Amino acid sequence: MQVTRILAVRHGETAWNRGTRIQGHTDIELNETGRWQARQLARALQDEAIAAVYASDLSRARETAEAVAGPMGLTVNTDSGLRERGFGRFEGHTWDELELNWPTETLAWRKRMPDFAPPGGESLLQLQARVVPKVMELASRHPGEQVLIVVHGGVLDILYRAATRLELQAPRTWELPNTAINRLLWSPEGLSLVGWADTRHLQAEDDRLDETTA
Repeated sequence: MQVTRILAVRHGETAWNRGTRIQGHTDIELNETGRWQARQLARALQDEAIAAVYASDLSRARETAEAVAGPMGLTVNTDSGLRERGFGRFEGHTWDELELNWPTETLAWRKRMPDFAPPGGESLLQLQARVVPKVMELASRHPGEQVLIVVHGGVLDILYRAATRLELQAPRTWELPNTAINRLLWSPEGLSLVGWADTRHLQAEDDRLDETTA
């Protein structure tokens, strides 16, 4: 049985990441740090055999993926199914603003209640139901090959849980830094974890951001 190797990467930093502002489906571009991270990622992966590059259709993920795909002569295949969790009316607000304006809803979010969805947004259950089948579908196209998938912190959190068989509400003890390299394997039985949060290519960056509430 041939497996598919997956390089799963979070997009580079944005101004909203830096300002602890919820992005969700809001289309925010990379900042200068994020573009530097994307270039460092491209250098780190330049010798990897990558058969295909997939990314969320949001510009922060697409631009990160293009930094890697371009020098390899590959095309970035975007897919809305790889988008970050939709946060509805939470989007555009800082964590402090959420605590102030919607304390009950924010508590449900922080407690990772699986069926809680911000008004106009998605629940963790809905995110899981969208992301896992999509990644499985994409990986199944490339048995025996390796693919790059550039996504978002919330998406990576779901993939980690799927690969380690952890429940949605289990506390998160792993990091989700911007442009960290995460390695998974896909087989028809599901996902498994190979390596996580490799940031050696970012050693010159002293102030990494981790999506602590993904």
